[in-house]
Amino acid sequence: MRRPFRAPPTQKEGPRSNRDIRVPQIQLIDADGQNRGVTATADALAMAEEAGLDLVEIVPNATPPVCKIVDLGRLKYESQKKAAEARKRQKIIEVKEIKMRPNIDDHDYDTKMKAVRRFFEEGDKVKVTLRFRGREMAHQELGMQLLSRVREETAEISKVEAEPKLEGRQMMMVLAPKG
Repeated sequence: MRRPFRAPPTQKEGPRSNRDIRVPQIQLIDADGQNRGVTATADALAMAEEAGLDLVEIVPNATPPVCKIVDLGRLKYESQKKAAEARKRQKIIEVKEIKMRPNIDDHDYDTKMKAVRRFFEEGDKVKVTLRFRGREMAHQELGMQLLSRVREETAEISKVEAEPKLEGRQMMMVLAPKG
């Protein structure tokens, strides 16, 4: 595939290797991990070819750069495996939303609180949303009481990340798990 007109040249991924290393001298580490000291780049390339491996730049910012004789394909494969393992261990924190009404019944409230506790155990944040309808807007203190009740019941397992605030006909509060 041709490169678009005036596009910058493509950059190679990963460390420089073999003929891409253009410095006259390098600090060489051989295939056994032994430090060979400062060596001419041409000599190091010859040693790598003789061993059937690649000369790979490990620390490019050092003076002289540190290069190692290794199998480049294997090095790239192992770095890909490490990156995939790191991504797999990463926990994505989601914000789960619980919706309530100011005059919620006790059983419904208990069911919602069970869900809130489950979300905290999974390590997710919880956004508690209270929706006011019609004349309920005249009794916003009921909403504040309900949110403070939620806060008190989850105090030992959560911390308040966003204090309760009114936005239009909704009152919201965000809780995050402790720890």
